[in-house]
Amino acid sequence: MDIILAESAGFCFGVRRAVSMAEKAAEERGECVTLGPIIHNEDVIERLRSLGVGCVDSVDDVKPGQTVIIRSHGISEDELRQLRERTDNIIDATCPDVSKIHKTVKQESDDGRTVIIIGQREHPEVSAICGWCDSALIAESPEELRRLIIEHPQLREIPVSVVSQTTNKREIYELCIKILKKECTNLKIFDTICFATSKRQSEAEELSHKCDAMIVIGGKHSANSRQLADICRERCGNVLFIENENELDTGLLSDAETVGITAGASTPAWIIKEVNQKMSDEMMVKNENAETESFEEMLERSIKTLYTGEKVVGTIAAITPTEVSVDLGTKQSGYIPLSELTDDPSAKPEDIVKVGDEIETFVIRVNDVEGTVMLSKKRVDSAKAWNEIDKIREEKETVEGIVTEENRGGVVVSVKGLRVFVPASQTGLPRDAAMTELLKKPVKLRITEVNQSRRRVVGSIRAVAFEERKARAEKVWEEIAENKEYTGVVKSLTSYGAFVDIGGVDGMVHVSELSWNRIRQPADMLSVGDSIDVFVISFDKEKKKISLGYKGKGENPWITFTNIYKVGDIANVKIVKLMPFGAFAEIIPGIDGLIHISQIADRRIGKPDEVLTEGESVDVKIIDINNEKQKVSLSIRALIAPSAEPEAVEAEESAEDAVDAVVEDAEETAAETAEAVEAVQEAAAEAVEEVAETAEEAVSETVEAVEEEAADAVDAASDAPEAAVEAVEETTEEAEKE
Repeated sequence: MDIILAESAGFCFGVRRAVSMAEKAAEERGECVTLGPIIHNEDVIERLRSLGVGCVDSVDDVKPGQTVIIRSHGISEDELRQLRERTDNIIDATCPDVSKIHKTVKQESDDGRTVIIIGQREHPEVSAICGWCDSALIAESPEELRRLIIEHPQLREIPVSVVSQTTNKREIYELCIKILKKECTNLKIFDTICFATSKRQSEAEELSHKCDAMIVIGGKHSANSRQLADICRERCGNVLFIENENELDTGLLSDAETVGITAGASTPAWIIKEVNQKMSDEMMVKNENAETESFEEMLERSIKTLYTGEKVVGTIAAITPTEVSVDLGTKQSGYIPLSELTDDPSAKPEDIVKVGDEIETFVIRVNDVEGTVMLSKKRVDSAKAWNEIDKIREEKETVEGIVTEENRGGVVVSVKGLRVFVPASQTGLPRDAAMTELLKKPVKLRITEVNQSRRRVVGSIRAVAFEERKARAEKVWEEIAENKEYTGVVKSLTSYGAFVDIGGVDGMVHVSELSWNRIRQPADMLSVGDSIDVFVISFDKEKKKISLGYKGKGENPWITFTNIYKVGDIANVKIVKLMPFGAFAEIIPGIDGLIHISQIADRRIGKPDEVLTEGESVDVKIIDINNEKQKVSLSIRALIAPSAEPEAVEAEESAEDAVDAVVEDAEETAAETAEAVEAVQEAAAEAVEEVAETAEEAVSETVEAVEEEAADAVDAASDAPEAAVEAVEETTEEAEKE
């Protein structure tokens, strides 16, 4: 048998450059990562990984300051910008030919020309090219290009620039160019197919014509390797498409007198050499001593013994709903029961493995009588997972899992196939909350204990939530400013206000800041869990206190009122509350005025309810507007008896001043009491958090004590308005006597 190796088989310049740069980066900088697979060859990627070169899927996975290698396929302009925001340690291993395309499409797009790319839209090189122009049209074949022109008839007239994926098939590209030349009147053509690709395809075409069999070496995900296989299949009936020597079945080549070997651009020389050498060696053995070799192999397979606890590698031979058959290459037949395939009872075997997959398993039981071996994939995965989970614990990393069940003491989270127990106190839920609300939900947690001998793993959801909240809180305190707006969540309600989480920090919206209209308590308009927009009124970084506002500044009814009314105007108002000293009336929503008892009628009355009733609408005259205090004085008597005696008016004004003074004192007392209650509430919250970390029972006792203190303070606050009313009544009576 003659073996012919294509001259241009293997690494092209761009790939060789990228791999060399990755090897050098690993040597000089230590551990680093590539943004996506640096080339489409698993053997090369695995070798680089052994040198310390990892791989991340997206820019979001890049750690700040990490050394990142841009793969040979290149990345989009937006990805490059995002990458530069994350790290300065960037090594650009983009193929120079691909970089040239990026510059071309960017310039053509900036000039107002429409870009058409001939290539595979899912290929990373094409995706990156699209990211360097405003918009691009992609055609994978001549047929698709024709449809594209029909769907976009304007392409026949507008400026069009065409480029190609560097590893595209030359035949497809040239057919597409013929169509574009015929259809488009304003066309610019950039032949961007790599010269090495064209040469490799030409050699493969020529070699497959004169050989009885062809071997194409390359990654299954490599576009140019697949193109080579297609070219060879068109001209040769026996083509083997393999990734390395392990996939080479020389038995399929036994009838061939001449075998050609070619390889894709992402195939290194050492893999080509191994395949070539294996072919040469095995063909020589088969030609010289085929019977002896075959007998020795059969003998070795027949006497191979498997032991319980041994790790073995096999190939998936068949899949049933209850088990998976595995070819181990021995006299026994291996099988994996569904229970040993996965812990997920709802999982289907065909979703986990495929026929032909290579699989590493653990021998559970060998039955020589029946000639079967029970295997476990789950135990191999579990052994790997235990090592990984312990490393995660040591490095205090955050992991994600799914809550699978609830028990008396907490919940169980599935992490990397292991059961992680999270105690109720570490779930992050309130004490009286049902843990069922976490079931089937993804959560983030920190591993706190790993005991493999007891098969026990303990985690904490609360620890992650606490750290995230702490980080958010630090950010809030760094950026906080008066009048800054936030979207927050209502955490709790009291009689004097609402506590709102604005991102790791709780601020308080006083009841007076909830609405321009009069409300009795925050619960009248808010509920725990509501999302509301608030703004910062004031803050104290040392005391960690934030006062928030909820009512919008643009909604201030006082501004509306003063724009409509002035002293001396007559208004129709609604009586909203009767007091011993007068009646409060709503002029417009959010603005009430006081009709003093002396201004209700043109005669002396004992109580306002002798003349007025709540809900009644009456006409009044505005006799005073105090902009500083935002108070309005109204009079009914002024409409009945406009020429009131000066002495009476002075007496009434003195009475009103006295009432105002008492009301102000009452309001100040109530405000001070509210602040005291707020302080007690915050102290209580801090006490609860500290005690909760050490003992749940202590928390209960502390909470009860704090609640009693808070209740006493609230009671004291509620007594203040009653005392104020009594003082007002006494002052009114004295004023009337005068």
